[in-house]
Amino acid sequence: MRYQTRVEKIDEDLIKGEKLAELKEHQAIRLGARLLRQGEVVAFPTETVYGLGADATSSKAVGKIFKAKGRPQDNPLIVHIATKNQLEQVIEGGLTPAGRRLIEAFWPGPLTIILNKSELISVTTTAGLTSVAIRMPSHPVARALIEASSLPIAAPSANLSGAPSPTLAEHVLNDLKGKIPLIIDGGPARVGVESTVVDVRNDIPVILRPGGVSREEIEETLGFEVRVAGGQEVAEGVPPSPGMKYRHYSPRTPLILLEEKERDKIAEMAEEYSNKRIGLVITAETLQELNNFPENVLVVRMGSRSRPEEIASKLFALLRRLDQSNLDLILIEAIPEKGIGAAVMNRLYKASTRE
Repeated sequence: MRYQTRVEKIDEDLIKGEKLAELKEHQAIRLGARLLRQGEVVAFPTETVYGLGADATSSKAVGKIFKAKGRPQDNPLIVHIATKNQLEQVIEGGLTPAGRRLIEAFWPGPLTIILNKSELISVTTTAGLTSVAIRMPSHPVARALIEASSLPIAAPSANLSGAPSPTLAEHVLNDLKGKIPLIIDGGPARVGVESTVVDVRNDIPVILRPGGVSREEIEETLGFEVRVAGGQEVAEGVPPSPGMKYRHYSPRTPLILLEEKERDKIAEMAEEYSNKRIGLVITAETLQELNNFPENVLVVRMGSRSRPEEIASKLFALLRRLDQSNLDLILIEAIPEKGIGAAVMNRLYKASTRE
């Protein structure tokens, strides 16, 4: 089905003031909620990236997400809720003490937890798994839409599968125009990378995907170390979390990640590809150290290594902009895997190629 995609803008004052009651009465939210109840898909902002939502209890509705994105059917979706009462409806069984502490510390916010699912949630949403990924977003537009629809909303990022995630409504329109009926424009996503996914079904949680809440923050909250799942654990079968099995976040332009040990060789590598138009994405610190780049190199400052949250907030928008710059190749500098830097590097590893 071909849609006439509609973009509805939300007033910035309503968002900044977190005026949920007024937001729920906004025409964009009311239209979005009505479409969701009718089994349609709606793109909406969260604090991490824009999501593409559908009724998590309906296999038919959720199927439209997979179709619009071109997403593999064995890649489970995250279910978004707005209240603790909704959590009780979508899970089977209770919370471990660690799971409860993480919810108290980071909800609403960029943390997704894995629990056993209730029969309410469609098996299409969970890709046939008995577990479900759940989060409570902090963005007031997302919360207002969930409350107005009275539904748990399954929502991956609102982009074509494999492309950089969208942090602006414009990104969603570029990818999904004609494929979905509505985009709710709530301005730029603040965090810029997806949520952290943590399996809390056992006493010792496991981080399945790094994201907007860092490993350090989780361990400080719990008072003990947690494990980070390795890629080899999901080489076969259905992964328990999105972002674990498939290549993601990739611009159309080939991207090579420059590891820390290669930082001193950046100018040399630029010379090596002298026959190509190169986008060289480097930190503010490296930019201060280097100069006199070849004419074939477009130099882009990504932010400071000491402020990985700044890099995270604009990473996907930067990759999309570079895709529109008529480049043959992107070289991008690695940053320390500390704090949200671990999430940035996770996305870059998945986006990169080596010639």
